Amino acid sequence: MRRAVRRLGGWAVSVVCLTAHLPNRLSAQVPDTSRASPPIVTTGAVVVATDTTHRVRPMGAFVRSLLLPGWGQAVTGRHVAGAVFATWEGVSAMMTLKARSEFRYLREAGSVNVAAKRQEVQDWLVLWIFNHLFSGAEAFVSAHLQDFPKELKVRAFPGGVGVSLPVPRP
Repeated sequence: MRRAVRRLGGWAVSVVCLTAHLPNRLSAQVPDTSRASPPIVTTGAVVVATDTTHRVRPMGAFVRSLLLPGWGQAVTGRHVAGAVFATWEGVSAMMTLKARSEFRYLREAGSVNVAAKRQEVQDWLVLWIFNHLFSGAEAFVSAHLQDFPKELKVRAFPGGVGVSLPVPRP
């Protein structure tokens, strides 16, 4: 029993000796005071968090793409999708105008193909309007998914479909 007390006493003395001096504070261990109180800005500027500086609201992206297809996609960082919508906008607009010009010519000429050409004009016009609406809806959804991790991958596994998300190592 005396032996156990001596060991415990020696251990306690060594712990006290090792921790007797004041610890050194490193710069990374200083408490963060920036969240405790808002910073004082004398210029009147509004301080915005860095993660929200380039975010676009979903309704803003929708309205942009409704006005000019591809604009909402470009603002949310989806430049290829924006280019596709803008290109299709140009194609459908030009084809609508071309079909309308041909319709007028055939109507003045008294052709029997006037009904078919009128249907073609309407088809291109519907595609033109659909491009506006679909571009707006797609921009709205992509603005909602801005924070979604881009590294997410869906893969087929032998037992079914799986989702993988890489976790960064500390």
